[in-house]
Amino acid sequence: MNQAPDQFKPLRYDPAYEQPEPDEAETIQEIIATMAEIQQKTYQSQGHAIRSVHAKSHALLKGELQVYDNLPSYLAQGLFAKPGTYPIVARISTQPGDVLPDSVSTPRGISFKVSGVDGERLPGSDEQDTQDFILVNSPVFPQKLKDFLNGLKRFDALTNKAEGFKEGLSKVLRAAGEVVEKVTGSDAGVMAGMGGQLATHPMGDTYYSQAAFLYGDYMAKFSLTPVTSNLTSLKDKSIDIDSDDYALRHLLQDFFAGNGGEWELRVQLSTDIEKMPVEDASVEWPEEESPYLTVGKVTISPQIGWSDERSAVVDDKMYFSPWHGLAAHRPLGVIQRARQATYKASADFRRNMYGKSANPADVK
Repeated sequence: MNQAPDQFKPLRYDPAYEQPEPDEAETIQEIIATMAEIQQKTYQSQGHAIRSVHAKSHALLKGELQVYDNLPSYLAQGLFAKPGTYPIVARISTQPGDVLPDSVSTPRGISFKVSGVDGERLPGSDEQDTQDFILVNSPVFPQKLKDFLNGLKRFDALTNKAEGFKEGLSKVLRAAGEVVEKVTGSDAGVMAGMGGQLATHPMGDTYYSQAAFLYGDYMAKFSLTPVTSNLTSLKDKSIDIDSDDYALRHLLQDFFAGNGGEWELRVQLSTDIEKMPVEDASVEWPEEESPYLTVGKVTISPQIGWSDERSAVVDDKMYFSPWHGLAAHRPLGVIQRARQATYKASADFRRNMYGKSANPADVK
């Protein structure tokens, strides 16, 4: 388990740390409208209502979260205030709001929904006893809100078009990303978002919340880090994503048919609001000043990694949002505020097609 440095002192939350942008509401409405256009276009072309981001799932899984005992007081907050074991449903996906061939290589995400969580809920949380985590394989959200909107509009213009162009561009960006990684030790988040995600095994990655959350009295980011050897051995392991449009799904089906794994759920607490702001998710919080500290463990056993039956429940009827959860873990900052309304609008589109949202107990 990771240890805090000597004299570690997390910063207590102050409402003054959150400063909404002057035209934030208008930008969010534009994002909602653009996402709605993407959903309409993909529905017209595919005959199926999908998410406006992270539309393509690669694994749909059941597991459990164990919250550890004897955490120090600054970690024993909210969901983590007392030890316990909770069932989870997890969804592994890639970023675009279109079902593209996996050769268009974009950032990977893991969302998981924790059930049976007691405590004061966030206003409008929609669900009564869940805590959702939305994690991506990069520690920062690489764009400001308006830059994200502009990128979304460009994607909207290409939705259902120029698939060959996207695949070709992705291969060029992946090659460039390999050069960047060799020179700098980083794969450059913006490049990955454009289609230059390196073709490596997704189970070797660490996943991050990118944006911040209230953590009881404090402010934090989350990470999910692989710890069992069958996962850590996959870090940076090259895979073939060019010969199979569903390469990631088939890879993960094969993996989970005979393997499970364990991941540590970790928390990084802000200790300096200048170096670790909550409004700007593009700033990476320095781990040398505030390391990620382990608060629990996610365990997933061998199982069917993906099926049409699970997809009909999780992809079509389940709604993941950082705003499903406890008041003690309220999302913080502009990216998180934008997610509240945009994720709900995306889910409402699917609800209109497929009915009410599914419960984790519906996942078989």
